Amino acid sequence: MMNKNQYKIICSARKTVALEITRNLEILVRVPFRFPAVEIEKFVEEHKQWIEKSMKKQELRNQSRPVLTPDDIKHLKLNTVEIIIKKVEYYSKLMGVTPTEIRITSAEKRFGSCSGKNSLCFSYRLMLYPEVAIDYVIVHELVHIKHKNHSKEFYREIEKYMPEYKNYKELLKK
Repeated sequence: MMNKNQYKIICSARKTVALEITRNLEILVRVPFRFPAVEIEKFVEEHKQWIEKSMKKQELRNQSRPVLTPDDIKHLKLNTVEIIIKKVEYYSKLMGVTPTEIRITSAEKRFGSCSGKNSLCFSYRLMLYPEVAIDYVIVHELVHIKHKNHSKEFYREIEKYMPEYKNYKELLKK
């Protein structure tokens, strides 16, 4: 049986229960408000094998990630601005869409985002991945200018420009 001190409970306005293993190997249990503590313990116990497997996966991921010095980060950010802007300009023309703004962030979990006002953000960490994965994220965010969701039409639109997008998307999970 898992000890309550081994995981952190996060209550929010959600309807489902979810588990997450963070980069720091923290176990998060996300639950709806007023979810019974007994049910949380039961859920964690039922998913013990998944937790152990996911912890091992995360440990391997952590070992394969490069350690960046502040100087590395500075150079990476400068390169990111130049590369991303050129690629966004290229794909924007190709797709017939125009973002209102392009920003580079230090986001750790999100490689890119598109606001409701069509402002695009990209993490400098994206530069640590193969070029086709970078292109996929750019196309993905530009498609959000036309489709504000992840509908079938959204993915069909991505497929027009990147028929192999599923393979590129997989690269981001490594």
